Amino acid sequence: MLSGRGEYVSLDDFLGKRSLVVYFYPKDYTAGCVREAVSFRDAYSTLVALGAEVVGISRDPPSSHERFARDERLQFPLVSDTDGSVRKAYGVKSTFGISGRVTFVIDKQGIIRHVYSSQVHPSKHVEEAVRALNRLVESAKTD
Repeated sequence: MLSGRGEYVSLDDFLGKRSLVVYFYPKDYTAGCVREAVSFRDAYSTLVALGAEVVGISRDPPSSHERFARDERLQFPLVSDTDGSVRKAYGVKSTFGISGRVTFVIDKQGIIRHVYSSQVHPSKHVEEAVRALNRLVESAKTD
C-alpha cells in the first residue's frame, strides 16, 4: 500500500518487530476522521511505548494523505487503499455507503488480537487499541 509519504507499507515490514494498530477510516478531513486521527496522534507515544506502530488506511489518494498528515501533524503513515482491496481483505464493510471505521490490533506474529468497530465513536478507537496492547504486554510477561 502506498502511503502519503510516498513509501510502500506492508504488514511484513512489522512482523517479528512490533505490534501494529491498523485503523480503517472513511475519509481525510471529515470531522470524525480528524477526531480519530488526532486521538491516535495524541496517544502515539503511549502506543509506541507499548510496542506498536500505527497505520491509518482509507480510500483517499496519497496526495490527500500527505496534506492531511501534515495539517494534523500525524507521526504515523496513512496509506491509500483506492481500490478497496485491503479493506475487503480485512472484512471492513461500508455502512449506508460510508466506508467502515474499524481498528485492528495485530501482534508481532501477525495475528489479529483485537477488533473494534464503531462509526460513531471515532476517538474510542485509540482507547480500545491501548487496552488491547496493554493486555498483550501483560500476556507477554506471564509467558
